[in-house]
Amino acid sequence: KVTPGGLIQMWYRLQAILFAWYLEIQTQALGSAVLHADETGWRVNGKTHWLWCFTTTDLSYFLIDRSRGSPALAQFFKEEFDGTLVTDFGGAYNKVACAQRQVCLVHLLRELKTVEKYGRPGPNWPAFVKKLRRLLGDAIRLSKREGVPTEEYASRRERLTTRLDELIATEWEDKDAKRLIKRLRRHRDDLFTFLDEPEVPFDNNHAERAIRPAVMIRKNSFGNRSDRGADTQAVLMSVYRTLQQRGHAPLKTVVDALSTYLATDKMPPLPGKATPLG
Repeated sequence: KVTPGGLIQMWYRLQAILFAWYLEIQTQALGSAVLHADETGWRVNGKTHWLWCFTTTDLSYFLIDRSRGSPALAQFFKEEFDGTLVTDFGGAYNKVACAQRQVCLVHLLRELKTVEKYGRPGPNWPAFVKKLRRLLGDAIRLSKREGVPTEEYASRRERLTTRLDELIATEWEDKDAKRLIKRLRRHRDDLFTFLDEPEVPFDNNHAERAIRPAVMIRKNSFGNRSDRGADTQAVLMSVYRTLQQRGHAPLKTVVDALSTYLATDKMPPLPGKATPLG
């Protein structure tokens, strides 16, 4: 007879076996050229935790931790990341050592709308918003234009940086403008990375989409009852999501791998991207 306790023990055993793949996913994520990161609230035994997601086009690594700051990130980033890290403006990401960063411009544009709708902007707020929106819009349009001569592209790119510096140097009286100017100054070198690296987007939509299925799970399950359950959840979600991204049927792939494990006492390597038929 299958019991709830028996099922839980089965998940624990499966997590232990698949942990080798979990570590492979982490290693491959840390070796990627472009890595997206995002986090959302989670509950473990009734206490607030955070679900972290580190994802690329063909893998997703989930981590559930009590911290929303650098201690959680230190568990994932074992050393300096040699690629481009794409994130929102969360302060914890500022402590990650990485070659390059791209902050999400969509988050910045959303915040402008939030201030206008719920805040109390001052009289010079419209002028600030107009300049910033036009600057970001011109940058995004430049990234989407094809066939722009190299010299012209470089000239426009340099002009965008000049306009950004002029915006930062302007004395703004509005409190929200001052707050956002501090953010622009801090992330001056992280705003337009996408203009120099074709594979880097100007938003963090990929991470938001990757974390959405976990949010749906959270709404139905309300999180986990224990730290061990949270660890199991993170491993299984990482493996299943990565297999999906690579074009494999997760359940069949895991069953086949378990058959190999039972016969050889060793897991096969994590499957790569599936080759399309035909």
